[in-house]
Amino acid sequence: MILSHVKPALRSERTGALLLLGAALAGIILANSPLGPDLLDLQHTEVGVGSLTLSIGHWISDGLLAIFFLVVAIDLRHELTAGQLNSWQRALHPAIAAVGGVVVPALVYLLIAAPAGQPGGWPIPTATDIAFALGVLAMFGRGLPPRIRVFLLALAVLDDLIAILIIAIFFGGSPDLLALAGAVIVLVVAAIVARALGRATSREARIMLGILLVILGIATWVLTQLSGVHATLAGVAFGLILPAGVGHKLGHRLEPWSAGLVLPIFAFSATLVVIPHVPLGELSAPFWGILAALPIGKLIGITLGGLLGAWLLSRNGSTPTAERMRTHEIVAVGLLGGIGFTVSLLMTTLAFENDLALSDQGILAVLLGSVVSAIAAAIALTVMRRRTSVAA
Repeated sequence: MILSHVKPALRSERTGALLLLGAALAGIILANSPLGPDLLDLQHTEVGVGSLTLSIGHWISDGLLAIFFLVVAIDLRHELTAGQLNSWQRALHPAIAAVGGVVVPALVYLLIAAPAGQPGGWPIPTATDIAFALGVLAMFGRGLPPRIRVFLLALAVLDDLIAILIIAIFFGGSPDLLALAGAVIVLVVAAIVARALGRATSREARIMLGILLVILGIATWVLTQLSGVHATLAGVAFGLILPAGVGHKLGHRLEPWSAGLVLPIFAFSATLVVIPHVPLGELSAPFWGILAALPIGKLIGITLGGLLGAWLLSRNGSTPTAERMRTHEIVAVGLLGGIGFTVSLLMTTLAFENDLALSDQGILAVLLGSVVSAIAAAIALTVMRRRTSVAA
């Protein structure tokens, strides 16, 4: 009974954003409290399941977060086949804005951090947090044209796709080809089982095929983890091979768990950071690079890309007037795009895996940059909403 009331609330974008923020604040506060050392020790405690042994922190970032990426991949597949990205005309505008929102923040970071010999963190400010950005829009943008949410969602999905590719290319070690081949084989079998599940008519067959699909999903994740490739990519691959009907049902069931459990737990674990007691002048170049790149780099990149895309579409004349983004709306999306949070936190732990002090500063910069972007976006959306209500 309780779950029947809780699940609808967890599907709310506002609820998801508040849970994320609350978990992150709890992580920082507790890490800097007397409980901090014990929590950090617990986070680094290794737990083995069979031949696979990981720290609790890695079980969360590599294992639990794969569920989030599975849901993202299901959404991405839907958008590419039947949603807002199902034609090149629809995909072009947010795609150009997404590319701008990746390239410019990376350049801003490099301009600040590369001269200090720390170029490796450039992927950190390239990501946009779908859940948090949509949550802020839902809280402060009620009554604004639906095209803003559509554009933000499409941009964020494409942004996450680019982030997934960055993780695969730049943060994968030398893979164990045998384990990786095993993961691919299991994935192919899972695709066949998923299609059979989509065609199954009897309840017994659906239950058996569903259980088998879950087992194959876990096997894909284990083999990917053993291969040395970042295991969250198993969630991405699994989501992309699911047929539309099966993917929609699975995504619908997992969505409240992803928003209400997976992301808050990850946010809490990732923000278990002891705030460094160093003067402002001694903070590292990566800290300042991330802090500038998220709110400023994202705003500039998405706005320029959005304006370029709008200009190209206006020359083509293929977009209905009601769907065309206005300049101030693109700017608002640019501000929302600076909310990096989940994927940026993951990128930070990967980029600075061998330097704990730098990782802690990077996490703090991600949080500060995301908060600045969220506040700026909230102000911009509030002004836009008031002007819209006055004009009406």
